[in-house]
Amino acid sequence: MKHTASLIFAFSLFSAPVLAEDKDAPGLMQRGAEMFLEGLRQEMSPALDNLQELAEQAGPSMMNFLAEMGPAFADLLDEVEDWSRYSAPEILPNGDIIIRRKPDQEIDPPSTGETDI
Repeated sequence: MKHTASLIFAFSLFSAPVLAEDKDAPGLMQRGAEMFLEGLRQEMSPALDNLQELAEQAGPSMMNFLAEMGPAFADLLDEVEDWSRYSAPEILPNGDIIIRRKPDQEIDPPSTGETDI
């Protein structure tokens, strides 16, 4: 409760000048946010360019893979009810990919509510 009151007080201190500013002129908070977002866009630009390049290179092969393997994956998704019961996929030396089921853990029998004495 003490933290909530502190947050409300801090918000009121920072938001009062912003709310009181002229609606037509951008305030300091708005200009600061715009500058921050512009800087973020400039920093992210090379990474986004690399991502686009990767998509252009891998796109055709991924589309082919999905066209051929999509139905098999759909069948697999229908078959498996709980993915947490399986280990991560492994690639064998011969190129086969296997997904091993984790060993079943001992399940305690449901309690009947009665205690053994």
